[in-house]
Parts: sequence; structure tokens; C-alpha cells
Amino acid sequence: MKTNRFSRRVAVAAGLLFLFAVPWPARSQSASPGEPQTPMAALPGPQPQMDSLAEAFAGLKYTDDQKVEIDKIHRDAETRKAAVSKDEKLTQDQKDAMLLGYTHLEYSSIFKTLTPEQRRQVRDKIRARKAADQPAQKEQAPQS
Repeated sequence: MKTNRFSRRVAVAAGLLFLFAVPWPARSQSASPGEPQTPMAALPGPQPQMDSLAEAFAGLKYTDDQKVEIDKIHRDAETRKAAVSKDEKLTQDQKDAMLLGYTHLEYSSIFKTLTPEQRRQVRDKIRARKAADQPAQKEQAPQS
């Protein structure tokens, strides 16, 4: 029973990881028939960093119920991450991918506990962060 539950969670985490691995515009673009396709890097394009996600949630005023729920989510995520870290069957790349997936699951669960106003604030902070990062990414693109 516990193995089934863990397997499902791992599958969900892997699915989310693959979902976020390629940005949406890249999925809709296709190369012309005469042009060879080049493989994409593991995490191309602008990806929200975990520290910037944590910053997006910083400064919010949580209710007591939200604090309890968020604490439960953090504890659950830390338990999962500890189990992955101790698993000797996984390679380091697999561990890193699963840890990233669990972190994404953690933040999405926390996001679901927020009020609509808090969600708007988080989205605004993420958009502002992406807008601030765009000039730096445009400078790096010609160099690559």
C-alpha cells in the first residue's frame, strides 16, 4: 500500500518535471523540413528558480489555518526529500530531478492554500522577477 502511494507520487513528480522541462513556446515551434533539429538542453529558457519562488511567497500575511496547512506541506515535502536523498538506488541526476519535482509540488500545494488576493500578489511578484531577468537573458543569448 505504501509502495503504491510512493510510486504514484514519484510518477506525479516526474510528470511535473517533464512538464516544466520545456517552455511552452518551444513546444509549439517546429523546424522546417530541410533544417535539422538540434536537441534542447535539459532546462532551456527562463525557468523560475526555487529561491525566486520562495521570495514570491515572502511577505504574505497568512491566516492561522493557512499557517497550519503550509507547515504540514513543508513537513511532508521534507519527509519525501529525505527519503529520496537516502535512496541508494537512484543516481545523483535522478535524485536532483526528484527533489526539484517535490519542490515544485510543495510550492503548488502552498499556492492552492492561498486566497485569490494572495495568489494575485504571488503572480505579480513572479512576473516582476521575470521582467527584471529578461535584459540579462537577452545579453547572454548572443554570447551563446
